[in-house]
Amino acid sequence: MSTASYPARLDGRLDPNLSRWLWLVKWLLVLPHVVLLAFLWIAVTVTTVVAGFCILFTRRYPRGLFDFNVGVMRWTWRVAFYATSAFGTDRYPPFSLDASASYPADFTVDYPQELSRGLVLVKWWLLAFPQYLIVSIFAGGWGLGWQTAGGGGLIGLLTVIGAVVLAVTGRYPAPLFDFVMGLNRWCFRVVAYAALMRDEYPPFRLDSGGTDPGHAPVRNDPTPAPQPVRTPTGSNG
Repeated sequence: MSTASYPARLDGRLDPNLSRWLWLVKWLLVLPHVVLLAFLWIAVTVTTVVAGFCILFTRRYPRGLFDFNVGVMRWTWRVAFYATSAFGTDRYPPFSLDASASYPADFTVDYPQELSRGLVLVKWWLLAFPQYLIVSIFAGGWGLGWQTAGGGGLIGLLTVIGAVVLAVTGRYPAPLFDFVMGLNRWCFRVVAYAALMRDEYPPFRLDSGGTDPGHAPVRNDPTPAPQPVRTPTGSNG
């Protein structure tokens, strides 16, 4: 079994009974989160620089810094999923860096045992530049980090369209939700790469749907394995 997944995985489950009008004020309800995340992303900038020097000398990303940065990204995604970049749930996001199976949005990055010393010098600006161009269209502007979840660009436009459809019909269009999830997934993969957390280049691929392909393994070879030939046994004469 193998997966066609990037090692930064983003998930979101669309709630079936969304309020028709709560999305109009969610941006106001999450202001406490926005204030805290603004400071947390300043910390992420510092920890990423520190991690970069550690990678240069040891080829390893300090695990404590790695878990902190993933936690901030996870927190950011939950707020975005609730209020700006998906409107996928009416459940208020927790004030937490930790993973929670009970909340319908999650983000995780596989911890690398070793990272390239050379790539750490160029991947966050030179190699990632084509991805930045794409993310600027998807999320609006050039900012990475918490700005990626700000509900701008194509993601913001499509999310508002989905919310208007919800207000009129009482249902969030599932195909639109899946497409928006793919755009968000692309953006957060680039954020993880730019934060030096993985050496694998983010794919130029839109993996739509609420569940990240990393959680849906597929076979390398669909052909069933040949069955061994059994020799019949019998008695002589």
